Amino acid sequence: MAFDTKLMEILACPVCKGKLAHDKEQKELICKFDRLAFAIDKDIPVLLESEARRIALDDA
Repeated sequence: MAFDTKLMEILACPVCKGKLAHDKEQKELICKFDRLAFAIDKDIPVLLESEARRIALDDA
């Protein structure tokens, strides 16, 4: 089973409610505005700010 990219239409950043980008290589959802990366664990996005990884400006 793979992450359902159709979910991208309804998923939003839990912090700013903005759009998320899907990084297939890293298996993460990226919020470029907040510079946060949310893991996708067992094909389920973990949209918790406390679990998110901070990313550098040039990575966003």
